[in-house]
Amino acid sequence: MDAKTGFFYLFSAVLLFASFRVITARNPVYAALYLVLAFAQAAALWILLKAEFLAITLVLVYVGAVMVLFLFVVMMLDINVDSMRQGFWKHFPVAATLGAVIALEMAAVLMGGFRTTEEPKTVELAGQAAAQISNTKELGKVLYSQYVYPLEIAAVILLVAMIAAIALTLRQRKDSKYSSPSDQVRVKAGDRMTVLKMDATKAAPPAPAGSAADAVEGKKA
Repeated sequence: MDAKTGFFYLFSAVLLFASFRVITARNPVYAALYLVLAFAQAAALWILLKAEFLAITLVLVYVGAVMVLFLFVVMMLDINVDSMRQGFWKHFPVAATLGAVIALEMAAVLMGGFRTTEEPKTVELAGQAAAQISNTKELGKVLYSQYVYPLEIAAVILLVAMIAAIALTLRQRKDSKYSSPSDQVRVKAGDRMTVLKMDATKAAPPAPAGSAADAVEGKKA
């Protein structure tokens, strides 16, 4: 077994462990952190496959942006975990059935790809020509030509998710300092400051200097 195969098994083992902990962790913050670890291991596997652009994109987009958003949402929503677990066993049969169906569908797709007997066609290029090919450029051509509509749909879905996350964090809670923007626009100076009329008070006259000196001498005596 060479070093590349050893790294593959190492990253795969950590990825499976992190994925298992994502769905079994009791604390949602820990689950999100394990998901970050799973993304990092998946990026390492992409690097082993010489897909550097996909690996960097996975780290920058999902680990650097999406997961940070998830963590902020989970921590700011103050989710009551105990109330979420009350109906777990009630909905477990439906969830297990859906999981089994998805697993069978994925197995059917993967087994269909493994059954091919034809050898993949390879194009042998000279070393100088192969070095001029850019993975990022070729991927960009495919994304913005054949898959431009799915890419735009995914972008809209992510935008809606971000707006929903911000809206959830700004909901009215007892511990949040929320103020309505419409109320701030309609506010007037008279609503913020109240002028009170008070009677004038006269300050007490200061004591003469001689009386203070007599008091000090009386204390000494």
